[in-house]
Amino acid sequence: MLAVLSNENIIKSFKEVLWNLSDKERTVIERRIGLNGDKETLQSIGNSFKPNITRERVRQIEESGIKKIGRIIKATILTEIQNKAHELIELHGGIITKETLINGIIKELKLEKNINASALEVIVQSDFDILKSKPRLGTRTYFYLPSVNKTTISEIHKLALSLLKKKKDVMEKTALYDMIAEQAATKNLGITFIDSVLDIFEDLVKGEETLIGLTKWKILNPKTLKDKAIYVMKKEKIPMHFVDISNKITSYLGETVKVNTIHNELIRNNEFILIGRGIYALKEWGFKPGTVLDVIVDILKKHGDAMSTEEITNKVLKVRNVKKTTIYMNLQNKKVIQRVGRNYYQLA
Repeated sequence: MLAVLSNENIIKSFKEVLWNLSDKERTVIERRIGLNGDKETLQSIGNSFKPNITRERVRQIEESGIKKIGRIIKATILTEIQNKAHELIELHGGIITKETLINGIIKELKLEKNINASALEVIVQSDFDILKSKPRLGTRTYFYLPSVNKTTISEIHKLALSLLKKKKDVMEKTALYDMIAEQAATKNLGITFIDSVLDIFEDLVKGEETLIGLTKWKILNPKTLKDKAIYVMKKEKIPMHFVDISNKITSYLGETVKVNTIHNELIRNNEFILIGRGIYALKEWGFKPGTVLDVIVDILKKHGDAMSTEEITNKVLKVRNVKKTTIYMNLQNKKVIQRVGRNYYQLA
């Protein structure tokens, strides 16, 4: 019968395993994972040796120790952690981020959350049937099974970026995954596997349970007040009064925002265009800054000829939420606008 795992007996067993390593290997691993204090970098550990050793040499010592742990650990209770890791990786299609895996192990084995997560990581990494990714800019550390092809991981990522950039907007995850599975050179890709692969990359973000987009769009994970306002307006897909924007931020994101604060944010950022009394639209929707008179001048310039009051009014109302009388009053500005017939106007 397997022993009931606890934080205490896991660390006790792990320390006993470490005593089978060389002094250097044990010291490096203990300091790397913060077993007896704070976690340390390869550089700081290397500098502490006399004479100093390089970061690469420290990494080699660490890897050598982890391989030895893998040969010893099968005779200990720690093998249950490796078995659970296998189970979780398989459930995720053969690949999983480090954070998801470690959190899953803690949850599934009912461990206390204050356990040394780095010790669990070393225990998993020491399993010869589980591989760990090398540090790479733009990716999260992940674990995967030997059957997973690294080329397929890259292919899925490139396809996701290409499809999202072409759409220029967030997509339903299931729709994107179906397109990737259809277009990928690697056939029979599972939806679970594609989902897990895209968890790895920092330039992609998932949100609202069903959506995925590019991180740089700041749509699904808005941090600043400006991003939150853009998020709300894109959700609503219509120009909005600043009071409504404030209320929707609270509704969608659970964050109370003062009306004056959001109004000031809208005024000072050129991503938002004032199109009426307190009503804002997004610049990317095709709205341009300026007064009603500026809009009329722009319309007449583009048309290149005289236009009727009705034609001008209809075009202004597409980009400004104002009364028709306001438009008519601006048409009477004789310095800029010239009346050339009954209800017809051109630039002066």
